[in-house]
Amino acid sequence: MRMIGFGAHPDDIEIFFLGTLAVAHAAGQEVGWVVATDGAKGGDVDPMELRLIRRREAEDAGDLLDVSPVFLDRQDGGLENDPELVGSIEQCIADLSPDIVITHSHNDYHPDHRALSRAVKTAAGFKVPVLYSDTLMGVAFEPTIYVDITAQMQTKLRAIRKHLSQSPERFVAACEIWNRFRALQCNAAEGYAEAFRFEPSYPYADIRALLPPPPPVRPLVCGASRLCSEGD
Repeated sequence: MRMIGFGAHPDDIEIFFLGTLAVAHAAGQEVGWVVATDGAKGGDVDPMELRLIRRREAEDAGDLLDVSPVFLDRQDGGLENDPELVGSIEQCIADLSPDIVITHSHNDYHPDHRALSRAVKTAAGFKVPVLYSDTLMGVAFEPTIYVDITAQMQTKLRAIRKHLSQSPERFVAACEIWNRFRALQCNAAEGYAEAFRFEPSYPYADIRALLPPPPPVRPLVCGASRLCSEGD
């Protein structure tokens, strides 16, 4: 089984769904990812210098999962769902032969994220199912699938911290809240989860078997047991 992620910027995969890739990797599955833009607008450093810095940071994060990221080097802040981008993604899918791909949600906050999401959907076509990751902090996102990332949460945070140019502790703090909240939505007693949305379409109606397991659900206990046991 091979799982490939598509992220718009050099740290997006780490923030949004590296936990799921890490769980799959730990289970012996093949994982990888593709970075669409050069990240050159992600700071006050000279864009040409920052581009190289962010590539190195992404490569360092990839080393944690034995991954060599693929870089499309499109312009940061100018990503468009155009035939060129779709063609590049189609080539990546042909080269990497994934069983499932993950990318941004259609309604995420950043226009680059939204453009990449639509391009991946077009490029995937009937070839491979697409799973859409949570929006930043879960805003206006309705998950249909959750993945338990508790065992790999520290790997995710280590990967985020590789991106020193992006002041990573702000994202570490956000993910500790965000991913804990997603686990709590599943009534998990502890731990962390990443949330996704799958939109069934022919020939992919159910992709659960392609994904790591959800958080363990604890039995629901009514706080007022006497009321729960009384008659109708």
